[in-house]
Amino acid sequence: MASASTSTRDRLLDAAERLFLAKDADQVSVRAINAEAGLNPGAVHYHFGSREGLVAALLERELLPLWAERLEDIAERSAAGEDGGAPFAVADLVAAIVEPFDELVRTGKGRMLCHLLARSVLAASRLPAGSPWFGQAPFEVMLGRALPDLTVREISDRWRLAFTLLLEIYGRAVAPAPAPAAPLPETRTVIAFVTAGLTAPPVTGRLPRAATKGGA
Repeated sequence: MASASTSTRDRLLDAAERLFLAKDADQVSVRAINAEAGLNPGAVHYHFGSREGLVAALLERELLPLWAERLEDIAERSAAGEDGGAPFAVADLVAAIVEPFDELVRTGKGRMLCHLLARSVLAASRLPAGSPWFGQAPFEVMLGRALPDLTVREISDRWRLAFTLLLEIYGRAVAPAPAPAAPLPETRTVIAFVTAGLTAPPVTGRLPRAATKGGA
């Protein structure tokens, strides 16, 4: 029974992937996914609870293998550093996230997945997925260990800003032909820029006031 259920879930995920590749995801209905999979109209809701649940499962199935091993290695090094081992470099964490994005956007399927991830995360702040890597907590813990001079709030704000930037860079919609897509920045530039933002000195004091009209 469990095997049959897994097979049905995969049929639905495969059907959704085909449809998302063929047209904008917003134009793909639950009804269309069920029909493409050759299943009854309630199949998506039965197996995933909602359309959002199906999207999260698709992203988790396709993207988690690209990130999990790299991030788990960083997490182990982060924990070892807390116990007196050599601390990991924040640039290593950023590279472990950026490099898979760079690989993904080189293919049509990868660009679709990045775009779907960006739209899903930016709309809800977190995917309803089972893996902790789809949330902020593991990253904030590692950054907190690496950057002890920053407050918990500043760590959280910086990580949210950094990941939002990455989603904007790699999750942009594919430009319709014949309009050329704007070139992506070099991977090393993205890594350096995000790392600099995360590791900037703590903000102290008040920000300068904006000048009023007439220089008052």
